[in-house]
Amino acid sequence: MKVDGGCHCGNITYRAEIDPDKVLICHCTDCQTLSGSAYRTVAFTREDALEFVTGEPKIYIKIAESGRERAQAFCENCGSPIYATSVSDGPKIYGLRAGTLNQRAELPPHRQVWCRSAQSWVGDLSGMPGIEKQ
Repeated sequence: MKVDGGCHCGNITYRAEIDPDKVLICHCTDCQTLSGSAYRTVAFTREDALEFVTGEPKIYIKIAESGRERAQAFCENCGSPIYATSVSDGPKIYGLRAGTLNQRAELPPHRQVWCRSAQSWVGDLSGMPGIEKQ
């Protein structure tokens, strides 16, 4: 599926090709902290299927629980997280941050990972009262 997206301020825009059946939710504590939320939704793309149209993200290297280095890419102007990928040599898979995708409403997650770190209240939010706008 062809997707496009960008950061909150518009300095970074990109196009990519993803497999919508591989969209997932990650509950790891790194994703919680780096997103400022209870979890992160991720859509994967290959290095050769990602094109930056405008801007280039700034990279922060985070050491994962496994000890591997992970490149965290974000907009240095507004702070929007854009993707994460490995630092090692070889072909790269980019975990695009689904919140930056214009097609995010069409990309329901199909699985969850790092569930041991999931917040206990995340389970079912459908019964919680909601307000359409603030």
